[in-house]
Amino acid sequence: MSLRIGSRASKLARAQAEKVSFLLNSLGVESTIVLISTAGDEHTGVPLHQIGGQGVFVKALDDALTEGIIDIAVHSMKDIPAERPEGLVTSAILRRDSPADYLVTDIDLDSVKSVGTSSTRRTAQFKRNFPGIVIGPLRGNVDTRLSRLKNGDYDAIVLAEAGLERLSLSLRGYRLDPAVHVPSPNQGTIAIVSGTDPAILAIVSKIDDPVTRTDTLLERRVMEIIGGGCFTPLGIFCKNRQMIVQVLSLDGDREFRTERMIRDTTDAERLGEEVRDQAGSLIREAYARLGLTHD
Repeated sequence: MSLRIGSRASKLARAQAEKVSFLLNSLGVESTIVLISTAGDEHTGVPLHQIGGQGVFVKALDDALTEGIIDIAVHSMKDIPAERPEGLVTSAILRRDSPADYLVTDIDLDSVKSVGTSSTRRTAQFKRNFPGIVIGPLRGNVDTRLSRLKNGDYDAIVLAEAGLERLSLSLRGYRLDPAVHVPSPNQGTIAIVSGTDPAILAIVSKIDDPVTRTDTLLERRVMEIIGGGCFTPLGIFCKNRQMIVQVLSLDGDREFRTERMIRDTTDAERLGEEVRDQAGSLIREAYARLGLTHD
């Protein structure tokens, strides 16, 4: 059986699709990669919350699956929104790569005065942990972001360490401790989405990592209960069921943080409800300042 793998066209997305293709090939399954353009790739000049958030990288691939153009789609799991179309499932979650953010810079950390990132989470964390640093907008693929650094637009930029590893890029800078700069839910994880064809599910399930699946699905359940997603400064990280949740104000001057062991989905839901009750005002405030509505 040969599988058509849907992927965004960026270098990073292709590298992730090629990793899935390699794993399938190791099982004796042939595959071809089909490149799909998404709204998130076509509109890089504005923040994600202004063009639809996480789903802008996913919808075109979802449509390609439902229309039978591709058999499976490969995503950075953190880009997959909570609400999913009927008939599509996360059929495999690969073993997690580094969950950490990475500060790319050629200068000493003490000399960094400006940082490029369009993430509200990263912006709030830098404002909180490095007061005085100026934060500026930065979107686009990895090459585009690195070019802004090379051109001197910023002293440093923030990227996901996993993305650099997948592109085999070794850059000067600093790994940011995920216990301090708590990453986005599911950061560092590649997920495969498909329909419910039993033959495809049987193949793809062989490259699923149970430990990563448990940790990332617990993260997602907490995220779903809290609300907010990529629109708000929200970090959620679970490793071997040990969960860290961090909610910040947009300016990073206020924070709610909690850590605990999560046994199952019920525990995750309880934690999400607790965070929503105690930090809901920060989330609602962030939505209001971004000009968004929050249920």
